[in-house]
Amino acid sequence: MTHPLRIDLDRGSSVPLYHQVAQSIEAAIADGRLPPGDLLESEVAMAARLGISRPTARQALRELVDRGRLVRRRGAGTHVAPARIRRPVDLTSLYDDLASSGRLPTTVVLDHADVPATPDVADALDLTDGTEVLRLRRLRLSGGEPLAVMTNYLPLALAPSREELEVRGLYDCLRARGVRPRVARQRIGARNARAAEARMLEEPARAALLTMERTAFDEAGTAVEFGQHIYRASRYSFETTLFAH
Repeated sequence: MTHPLRIDLDRGSSVPLYHQVAQSIEAAIADGRLPPGDLLESEVAMAARLGISRPTARQALRELVDRGRLVRRRGAGTHVAPARIRRPVDLTSLYDDLASSGRLPTTVVLDHADVPATPDVADALDLTDGTEVLRLRRLRLSGGEPLAVMTNYLPLALAPSREELEVRGLYDCLRARGVRPRVARQRIGARNARAAEARMLEEPARAALLTMERTAFDEAGTAVEFGQHIYRASRYSFETTLFAH
């Protein structure tokens, strides 16, 4: 950022100084004074300006990095993190949700292969074990930043090409084939990232990931795709509306 953020500290408060600094920075992010992508001053400069120790400044920034409000890149400094993506728990695709919200989705197809269905995949798609299916693995990005790794299995009769999937969402490809997912069985969870996943998603080792497993069915109740997805918890959340009975 061009001008260091004004931070007023109450040295007589029981609230630790590092937390007061973190709260001030988070408030500035929330009200737009620090927009996504803004560069913060270094912890050395912050410590000197505020009259606090360098470990205190480091702890304040680390707290916000751990909560996904700031990102640190070696040689590039500490920046305000991109806005979190909040996705409704509806039967939609991530590609469609990003596009409809004005974000720029892009896709890297990591795997596109015909493979024998394992027992869990065959059970999800109501197929015989060993039936050939398309295994599809994609890295989904928004604005050049990785958000999710998505693994999907589809009956070969519905399989989109690699070229289609590089420019369109999976559900858009299915609709182009006259297939409209209407209902899904879905499970959302969380786990720590494996080493390769953390590197791919540009997250620290063992970072928290959201997981989603979904089987989608068409109007006739036929399973059309089975997906196992992981999402960056620091950039992504699911939202749902609950009703009392």
